[in-house]
Amino acid sequence: MKALIPASRGVLRIAAMSGMVQLFFLLHLFFSLDLNLVSSIATTGEDKFVYSGFSRSNLDLDGAATITPDGVLELTNRSATIKGHAFYPTPWRFRKSPGEVVQSFSIAFVFGMVPIYSGICTDGMTFLISPTKDFSGAQNSQYLGLLNKTSDGKKSNHIFAVELDSSQNTEFKDIDDNHIGININSLTSFGSKSAAFYDDKIGMFKNLSLVSRKEMQVWVDYNGESTQINVTLAPLKVAKPSKPLLSATYNLSTVLKDPSYIGFSASSGPINSLYCVLGFSFGINQPAPLIDISILPKLPRVGPKPRSKVLEIILPVVTATFILLVGTTIVLLVWRRIKYAEIHEDWEAEFGPHRFLYKDLFHATDGFKNKNLLGLGGFGKVYKGVLPVSKLEVAVKRVSRESKQGIKEFIAEIVSIGRLRHRNLVQLLGYCRRKGELLLVYEYMSNGSLDKYLHCVEDKPTLVWTQRFQIIKDVATGLFYLHERWEKVVIHRDIKASNVLLDSEMNGRLGDFGLARLYDHGIDPQTTHVVGTMGYLAPELARTGKATTQTDVYAFGIFILEVTCGQRPINTHADDSSQILIDWVVEHWHKRSLTYTLDSRLHGNYNADEVSLVLNLGLLCAHPLCNARPSMRQVIQYLNVGSIGMTSSLSNGR
Repeated sequence: MKALIPASRGVLRIAAMSGMVQLFFLLHLFFSLDLNLVSSIATTGEDKFVYSGFSRSNLDLDGAATITPDGVLELTNRSATIKGHAFYPTPWRFRKSPGEVVQSFSIAFVFGMVPIYSGICTDGMTFLISPTKDFSGAQNSQYLGLLNKTSDGKKSNHIFAVELDSSQNTEFKDIDDNHIGININSLTSFGSKSAAFYDDKIGMFKNLSLVSRKEMQVWVDYNGESTQINVTLAPLKVAKPSKPLLSATYNLSTVLKDPSYIGFSASSGPINSLYCVLGFSFGINQPAPLIDISILPKLPRVGPKPRSKVLEIILPVVTATFILLVGTTIVLLVWRRIKYAEIHEDWEAEFGPHRFLYKDLFHATDGFKNKNLLGLGGFGKVYKGVLPVSKLEVAVKRVSRESKQGIKEFIAEIVSIGRLRHRNLVQLLGYCRRKGELLLVYEYMSNGSLDKYLHCVEDKPTLVWTQRFQIIKDVATGLFYLHERWEKVVIHRDIKASNVLLDSEMNGRLGDFGLARLYDHGIDPQTTHVVGTMGYLAPELARTGKATTQTDVYAFGIFILEVTCGQRPINTHADDSSQILIDWVVEHWHKRSLTYTLDSRLHGNYNADEVSLVLNLGLLCAHPLCNARPSMRQVIQYLNVGSIGMTSSLSNGR
């Protein structure tokens, strides 16, 4: 409406010409205003505004954020691992004058989450107040488009946010995968509650699903005197409930800077998710203006379009013709069913969201053709694929199941492991069963496996020392999460270079959980079936056959030596002591010539202290006595603070 002020001045100048002409002209101008513009954005003063849809709005957008022709603000698009932001174009002052407390303010907005595939949304969105609109340094996934692992929790952020989180992340102590939280400078919420609204008719809270593909409204109210923050949630056509969902006391005068921007952020993880805002209002020292829900745009649709009415009318006419084709159709259906046949049992219903259709995986990999083959090993082939609906890039592993373990228990563990979320683990998205094989669907890693970088045929290193050291730390962090930080203990059982994948930023991620086993903390594992890869198997496995966290630590120790020395655990082409990598490194450890084992392709470009640290740590982890090996918690400490105390531990038993 501010854009109309210059025009109104021109009208007044014309009005001075004649009273009757003036009146006629003003009436004509008034009724010819673009009603779409008025209904889309109406600012009624310097201390408030309201958007009922975003057609022709002047929001500042970045990343994947866009406004559709019908006025929907889409913070993310239909791609995976992206972020988007939208801000009111000018900053606001929340204090009447410098040094005073932050005034009371109120925000209301209408949002919707639209899962693109499998009814799951990864990551989430936030409303935020920030002194800057530049979030280029925010991580594309996991941090809701706000922060990264370095900036998270810093007071210098000066960010107040309300998160709508559709993914449970134990790193940030999330209560579940369907909650609202109040965040101060961090992704760890100051307070949070599962999504629900207070039904004034029955006098109690009713649960809501954030990813229900339905519009909902949120109110955020801050009282400058009592420093009370209230967050209220309700379905779109329900009036603001009398009781907020979430209340907390926090003095935002210690957080917000003047001036600051108000807006939204969102990020999407490995599964495509669409986060939308349909309306937005704001007021200082007054309630946020009402959003006109009658003119709001509709959430974007996903999936097939509804059947045409015309088709319903002509369907009886074409039925007679269709009967002639029944025979051929039956043959085609039988052939198609055989081609895409799957194994379904009643108990799998509870794992529905984690099961993929074989037909989708078949088309995603172009029929599992060799041109899409990423790699192969003793337990199956891995293919690159693009899912037909979501266009999500995945890696599909075809595993032949000949284990004595029941398939039901195996699927249950696969689904449980699929809930793992950590930046140093390749996410297992789901599975599919067909005849005698099991197909595991993983997040796709664009730079492939570490193995091809360590053992390339060229005489030049493809990884510098700093990259190798970071990859070792990345894998250690992921393994520590599996052993101690998740709700159950996960034993990977097949840690090796070919199972460490590199993402687009060359970060190491531990993958391939097809052999993993999990059990409750404090429980002795009962698995006695020896699996794994020769050269990485701990000595005690030959005696007991029992995989434990310490057998994982042993394999990690061999992995450290492999990355540092650039040699496989067992080198069949060597005719000297270097044939067995661990024996060769121990021999040089006794001779005090440990750095001689370093990969010669590094040409002296390395940090001597770091090399000494990881070689000693690798030997300690691969100690023949399992009780002498460190836990992954201790490994992380060694990698972060140095090798103090490792030498004496290593001497015992070597």
